[in-house]
Amino acid sequence: MTLNEKETVEEIKVQWKSLWQQRLDDKVRAEGIATSDYTKLYVEKGTIIHATRSFKALSFKEILEKNQIENSERFIQPSPRVGGWAKFIKTSITVNRPDRHRRALLYVEPVREKQQPKKGGRGWLHK
Repeated sequence: MTLNEKETVEEIKVQWKSLWQQRLDDKVRAEGIATSDYTKLYVEKGTIIHATRSFKALSFKEILEKNQIENSERFIQPSPRVGGWAKFIKTSITVNRPDRHRRALLYVEPVREKQQPKKGGRGWLHK
C-alpha cells in the first residue's frame, strides 16, 4: 500500500465522519440529509443519506472501491452483528486456555444425585 493511498483513505474517513456528524435529521420524514458537498464520498448537498424504508444506505466499502482503493476490506471494521473488534480479538489473537481454573476445580464438591422430594415437593409441613 502506498503512502498516497493511505492519505486518501484518511481523507475519506474524515469526510465520512463529518457527513454523519453534521447531517440534518428530518424527524417528520425520518430521514438524514447531507448538509454540504462531499466530493470524496460522491455525496452532494441535500442527498438523503439515511432513511427508514425502501432505501439503499451508503456503504463505506463501496466508496473506497469508487476511489480505486485496493484491499478495501483492510479499512473496514468488523460488523457489530458478528461481534466487532472484541470478538475478533478473543477468537483470533488471544489463546484459549482450558486449564485456567484447574486448581479451583479440585476444591469443588462433586454434585450428588437429587433424591425424590418428600410429600411431592410441597414441603415438610404439609400433609
